[in-house]
Amino acid sequence: MARYGEDDLLHAAAAGIHAPSLHNTQPWQFRLRAGAVEILADPSRRLTVADHTGWATRLALGAATFNARLALAVRGRPATVTLRPDRADPDLMARLTPARTRPPTYAESALHAAIPRRRSHRAPFWPDPVPAEARRRIIDAARAENAWLDLLVGMTSVAGFAEIARSADRVLRRDTRYQTEMAGWTHADTAPDGVPATAGAPAPEPQDLLPQRSFAGRRRAPGRDYEPEPLVAVLSTAGDRPTDQLLAGQALQHILLTVTDAGLAASMISQPIEVPAARDQLRRSLRGSGHPQLTLRIGYGHPGPATPRRAVADAIIR
Repeated sequence: MARYGEDDLLHAAAAGIHAPSLHNTQPWQFRLRAGAVEILADPSRRLTVADHTGWATRLALGAATFNARLALAVRGRPATVTLRPDRADPDLMARLTPARTRPPTYAESALHAAIPRRRSHRAPFWPDPVPAEARRRIIDAARAENAWLDLLVGMTSVAGFAEIARSADRVLRRDTRYQTEMAGWTHADTAPDGVPATAGAPAPEPQDLLPQRSFAGRRRAPGRDYEPEPLVAVLSTAGDRPTDQLLAGQALQHILLTVTDAGLAASMISQPIEVPAARDQLRRSLRGSGHPQLTLRIGYGHPGPATPRRAVADAIIR
């Protein structure tokens, strides 16, 4: 019977820790058990205010699972993924067991190479539109993970979304517990986790269409307003159970790496998902039967600064 070994665990964890997470909390742990690579939530890193339901943790663990899948695939040792394999262990989110060995596909190699280059781009994008072929690729990336991506086309749709997002942002800005928690994860550049102050968006201005989180309050350069008609994408799943959110996390990372491989950039807009009333309003605005899990802004721009990562050894448990 095929088994993963210590070297496989190290490669999977080294890729997994580069997944995105809300406020860069990095809420994951990796272990090798009975020849399988397991990915677990780290309860000590859960945001008790912003993520009291565990939604953001599960998205992050799903994204880490996708990275780990790629790392094993490029070694010629692809994985079969079982989500939430042991309901008696609620922190165990995914178990990766060896599938039939094969060479990696071109797409797997390209996406794996994009892992260290993926960044959240919170600054204004360039005015160049996202080409139709790139739009098709990111839609296909979501579909490959049993999720879907709605691209909001036209200013009527974008303006409607913007109102929902700004309303949710105002709710969160008025929540002192939420703001205190976020400030606790905003650090100097030398911290191994959290968001460096320099990685935040420039301070908001009245003409901004979409809300962005500013961690340092720095002003933007003259003439660097945000794009007037951004490409906004809404990632949804058929259900809203913990397993659906893990699927959404894998889809999110597949999308983000596809964006990176296409020479594009993205930033995540989570406020409309974090506020239940806004999320319900967004769901109804899409006129679909799914559940929005995250919204994205996609375009062209210089890569943002890398957020820090803990050492691989710190994320491995024995």
